Amino acid sequence: MSTQTARPPVDLDWNTLGFSYVRTDERYLSHWRDGAWDAGTLTLDNVLHISEGSTALHYGQQCFEGLKAYRAADGSINLFRPDQNAARMQASCRRLLMPEVSTEQFIEACRQVVQANERWMPPYGSGGALYLRPYVIGVGDNIGVRSAPEFLFGVFCIPVGAYFKGGLTPHNFMTSEYDRAAPHGTGAAKVGGNYAASLMPGAQAKDRHFADAIYLDPATHTKIEEVGAANFFAITKDGQTFITPKSPSILPSITKYSLLWLAEHRLGLNVVEGDVYIDRLDEYAEAGACGTAAVITPIGGIQHGDTFHVFHSETKVGPVTRRLYDELVGIQSGDREAPEGWIVKV
Repeated sequence: MSTQTARPPVDLDWNTLGFSYVRTDERYLSHWRDGAWDAGTLTLDNVLHISEGSTALHYGQQCFEGLKAYRAADGSINLFRPDQNAARMQASCRRLLMPEVSTEQFIEACRQVVQANERWMPPYGSGGALYLRPYVIGVGDNIGVRSAPEFLFGVFCIPVGAYFKGGLTPHNFMTSEYDRAAPHGTGAAKVGGNYAASLMPGAQAKDRHFADAIYLDPATHTKIEEVGAANFFAITKDGQTFITPKSPSILPSITKYSLLWLAEHRLGLNVVEGDVYIDRLDEYAEAGACGTAAVITPIGGIQHGDTFHVFHSETKVGPVTRRLYDELVGIQSGDREAPEGWIVKV
């Protein structure tokens, strides 16, 4: 149960929030021992106390999720598709031989964290949200390369604004010679090792004044897979087709699959999951990166080798990208009708 008592309002400029760690009031922790998760509890302590032999530290036995809670115009709070985050975390746990957290416990933990930290929730209309970070890590006394004897499931939250500075404005990216994940590795699981592998190429891209690196398929380096920590999409030149890469080493983005549904059912577009070849970018009028943190970031241009390809514009958002963004954000904030099951009220 929450330990929350009356607390003063949060003194933040909601309109200038970025995407960085903020220590909020309470977070959720549950332990797995003797074959089961306990009921979990809220705690004020933002420091984890784990064994120095924990598999999360030595062998990367850990996974995480990211989802957001939004304030609606009527004052209620919306969680966006938390069941899909629960399902993806369960798949990541299976891949790393960790016990799965049930959908019910996952959503209840998120509810408790939002309720306990409601004063940190950015107000309706600010463009911000309360970002939730669930995670599972292997802990306990261990040194051998094997699954951990115990596990922790936690959820904490931070108030956030735009992931990339400027919000819904185009950003430029460059392709990387590095691979984010192996063809039959852990690319489809949301595990820390994938992100550790992206730190160097991401830093190299930023050193060259690009927003982030674009990763090509690890087998042939001819097809786009991911954009930094986000998924890629494009709109064909006739404005009729929404396409996004398909590969077993791509993380299945909940935002991407939401956009696929919206593109087909709300915008009447053809939708395709298929190959997006890096040397055929002139087939597309618009492109973007999508994910929970970024929502949608329009891609102005892509640098590949000595070639720089511009899509709709380096300064203006394309019309289809704008419609998709407005539809998605409208659903998340409660301003537009949501498909059944997409919104869970806190």
